[in-house]
Amino acid sequence: MQLVCPSCQAINRLPAGRDAAVAQCGKCKQRLFQAQPLEASAAVFQRHLEKNELPLVVDFWASWCGPCQMMAPAFSAAAAELEPDCRLLKLDTEKAQKVAAQWSIRSIPTMILMQSGKEVARTSGAMDKNQIVNWVRQNLH
Repeated sequence: MQLVCPSCQAINRLPAGRDAAVAQCGKCKQRLFQAQPLEASAAVFQRHLEKNELPLVVDFWASWCGPCQMMAPAFSAAAAELEPDCRLLKLDTEKAQKVAAQWSIRSIPTMILMQSGKEVARTSGAMDKNQIVNWVRQNLH
């Protein structure tokens, strides 16, 4: 499996049967999974979308959005439960307006589950940790 390091963005190959939860990056030696969402710029988002073989769960949010702020701790807690089955990213729609437009983000918070560079599922509105985890697991293929 091909994974992008959340720390240095290097591409790593993880052999089948290897425990992804404790795997380290071959370049920077940081853990490939850190039990927390990755704050992603437009470039980091694109790299993970194109090079990661894991499903991505992307939280499109903004700092001025009250529901986004309320959901942030739940999204972080969900990362600890969902990794290493998927990678969770947070994308600030104010800093990555082109990406938000490209993915037709009309309200925030919006979460999109992506696999192989394509949208699998989408939901809008704040959720708690259990709702996030259940939504992702129901939509993973």
